[in-house]
Amino acid sequence: MKRLVLALLAAFAILASAPPAAHATDPSLVINEIKQRGVLHYPVMSGEEPDFIKDPATGEWSGFYPDWGRQIADLLQVKIEFVETTWGNLAADFLAGRLDLAFGVNPNPKRGLVVDYVLEPIVEGVWTVLARDGFEPRSWRDLNKPEVRLVAQSGSTMQVIAETMAPQATIVLVKNRDQAVLELRSGRGDAIVLADQNAAQLHKAGIGHAIVPSPVLRNPMMTAVPRKDGNQGFINLLANWSMQQRTLGLSCALITKYMAQRGIDLSVVPQSGKYC
Repeated sequence: MKRLVLALLAAFAILASAPPAAHATDPSLVINEIKQRGVLHYPVMSGEEPDFIKDPATGEWSGFYPDWGRQIADLLQVKIEFVETTWGNLAADFLAGRLDLAFGVNPNPKRGLVVDYVLEPIVEGVWTVLARDGFEPRSWRDLNKPEVRLVAQSGSTMQVIAETMAPQATIVLVKNRDQAVLELRSGRGDAIVLADQNAAQLHKAGIGHAIVPSPVLRNPMMTAVPRKDGNQGFINLLANWSMQQRTLGLSCALITKYMAQRGIDLSVVPQSGKYC
């Protein structure tokens, strides 16, 4: 009995000397911070219509990305503040604390080192190329030739695709889509790597023709948030929102709406989940 008492006392002594367990972070901490601030910081980009549309007269933003940002701000019952940036600068913006979230980011392990992804796509599209007149590549192999000048936006997934699927091509890097179009129209580029809806838009404008090269590369629209303690509740909110958008066709319908307003037919990229 004496030995049992001594053993129990020793066990209590060990427990008493152990460091206290770390307190779990409130999963709603980030949501509460945004609500207390009263503003959601959200990225917008010039030269990316109809994804982002800026009214030159009023400075107001529309397009499906700004509309989605407003939906999240409404859910949180806060105002939205648009932060002009580029796809290539998103990681730096997150690190600098300028953004609360970004829609439409692609899976990217390097970016995943500094931001958290919401592992629920909003919608799944496909990657395309917009080819100049007279150029008819049907596969990525057709593009993977030194004489092919393949244009892509610097720092984007389009650059990764170009360098991976067509490493032998002459890859021309530009800052934004407007510059990519200029390369194609001036004859300095043969094709541009683009998301499906953007290729369909330019196809409609008569700037080249949209092609979905084989093998088909999928393009899930993901969401990124800053990596910080207490963002689990925010991630859960965005995952539920994203699932509802995709499974009920809400995201596809909104994209189709903005396309239809411009007479753009997504049937030129029929493999896309944005075509509905």
